[in-house]
Amino acid sequence: MPQFILSMLIFGTVGLFVRGIDLPSSTIALARGLMGAAFLVCAALALRKSLCVGLSRSTLTRLFVSGVFLGLNWIFLFEAYRHTTIAAATLSYYTAPAIMTLLSPFVLKEKLSTKKLVCLAVCFVGMGCVVGTEPGSLADGGLIGIGFGLIAASFYAAVVLNNKFLGPIEPTTSSVIQLGSAAAAILPYVLATTDFASMSVGMDQLGLLIVVGIVHTGVAYFLYFSALPKLSTQRVSIFSYIDPAFAVVLSILVLAEPFTAMTLIGAFLILGAALASEL
Repeated sequence: MPQFILSMLIFGTVGLFVRGIDLPSSTIALARGLMGAAFLVCAALALRKSLCVGLSRSTLTRLFVSGVFLGLNWIFLFEAYRHTTIAAATLSYYTAPAIMTLLSPFVLKEKLSTKKLVCLAVCFVGMGCVVGTEPGSLADGGLIGIGFGLIAASFYAAVVLNNKFLGPIEPTTSSVIQLGSAAAAILPYVLATTDFASMSVGMDQLGLLIVVGIVHTGVAYFLYFSALPKLSTQRVSIFSYIDPAFAVVLSILVLAEPFTAMTLIGAFLILGAALASEL
């Protein structure tokens, strides 16, 4: 349990660190994928775990597709952090369970129960509360940031739904392949759009980038997957919401970001509906 809670707390601080890195979101996502995959490979070697053994071509293909979705998910989430408050970006991102519920009848052939539909409606009402507190002008960027958060949530939902079709696979192996695939998919775009000659990265920003890659990706994923076999699905569902709750609290206490009563109501509706739906 302590490992899982620690991983959630680490995930909840990623927005604070990304805010301090003055690099394109795609470059940050590329570095995160490379460093996270490298850390997990080193951890697997240290623990003498075998990677990529006996995987079929279809499994490798699905893992690669998940990696591409994961990379796009990071890019849009980091853009959301830049354009709106961390609280609003996080809450829009946590509509992912609602998006998965919407897509499950088409992808997984699941029927939507009355409970799921009610949770879905409550979640979108909560999102409306959050959107209503954002600046009305697109020049302010708030609504654009929420839009990026919703796109990031859609790609995360795509990762989860795609992974539903994977057979039994060791979590460290799947993580290494997906993180590496995310970096491989982002690399051509970064090379084509980034002016490396004019890029200036100070030691402080380089340090933040390393923390995001090693701690927020490698270490956090390792703790998360190490704890999963020891926990019930219900406990995982409940304690997963430490991440957004901690992110919202930090945005208020550390960055002094505005947080209205309507945003608080929206947070309770979004996170409460998502949790109720999963349970």
